Amino acid sequence: MEMSWLLPAALSAEPDAPARRSTRDWVVDSLCFVLGFGFTVLATADLLGWSTGIVREWQPTAGWVVWVDGVLSAVAGIGLWWRRRFLWPLAILALVLSAFSVAGAVTLTIMLLTVAVHCRFPVLAAYAAAGAATNLIFAAARPDRTSGYWETVWWGVAIVLIIALWGMVVRARRELVASWRDRAARAEAEQQLRVEQARTLERTRIAREMHDVLAHRISLLSLHAGALEFRPDAPPAEIAGAASVVRATAHQALQDLRAVIGVLRTDQTGEEPAPERPQPTLSGLPALVDEARLAGDRVALDVQVDLGEVPAGTGRTAYRIIQEGLTNARKHAPGAVVRVTVDGACGAGLHIAIANPLPVGVSTRPPIPGTGMGLIGLAERASLAGGHLTHSTDGADFRLTAHLPWAAG
Repeated sequence: MEMSWLLPAALSAEPDAPARRSTRDWVVDSLCFVLGFGFTVLATADLLGWSTGIVREWQPTAGWVVWVDGVLSAVAGIGLWWRRRFLWPLAILALVLSAFSVAGAVTLTIMLLTVAVHCRFPVLAAYAAAGAATNLIFAAARPDRTSGYWETVWWGVAIVLIIALWGMVVRARRELVASWRDRAARAEAEQQLRVEQARTLERTRIAREMHDVLAHRISLLSLHAGALEFRPDAPPAEIAGAASVVRATAHQALQDLRAVIGVLRTDQTGEEPAPERPQPTLSGLPALVDEARLAGDRVALDVQVDLGEVPAGTGRTAYRIIQEGLTNARKHAPGAVVRVTVDGACGAGLHIAIANPLPVGVSTRPPIPGTGMGLIGLAERASLAGGHLTHSTDGADFRLTAHLPWAAG
């Protein structure tokens, strides 16, 4: 039997597909029905002597055998329309027909290919072995004019093996495509997760920047506003000077807030967003100390390294640590002398020490509010930079120390 004109892509279907068929399902099922049922009609007509030329190589057979073959093959051909839902009843009927049917050859091929596509290898192997065994009966029941018994048997076995292998290739291709789709879906989900994590990290970074920058500025505002409140009888020149410092500090705080919040803006034009303003590094430490002194803080700065040689990342972290240390001293020990020491060397690391006396008695200044999370944020910032930060009470002093890596450039 020559079946080489059958197309593999048209003979595959999902047995557990939903009842509502897609356009592709309609096309595939219609093609299978036309091929299977149409071949049955033409082959039966030829076997009954109507000379269609479809199965002329088979020897004449008793009329009742031809009719039984035609009726059962027609039933199986019609059943191809529902092979998605009733795979195994149709597969068993096809296995029985394979022992004597000529008219159902195309239907049997479609069912064997369907089993090969949708069943595991052990099941397929058993079904294919049973189909190959029925060729022993078929070769005796329906002898071929052009070949002997064993030649018919071996041709039947070869066709069964070819169709089974054909179906396995289709099944492997489907599994490969499904695997690719699963990997693509997982990769997309992982990409979305990485995006969310990046957003969370960016928001955390922004929160740290807002805390470090604004806490420093607002603490200066609170300090000068408190002085104005508790010294209403101060000379007009001093009041005007303090008010000027408050105005300038508030303006600078607003500028810092705009710079930090700017990273949250989404560019709606599709163009590259504007670059962020340069972040402070350790080179800006003298300006930071001068600003604190101008506000009335007493800061003693001891720098034993070349600030310009410190790497930008390490210098930025060190700057924020010192800025927060000055803010904490202003909050908890107003008027005390704050000693800031910066030393270290390339390869040995950067060391920062901030010390101030503990407050004695009750301060007459209003307390500066805070969240109490400054030191926790600093410790996390130092850890992310590869260093560590500690704080302790040493006698009558409060000490904040940090060690940051300083790799060779």
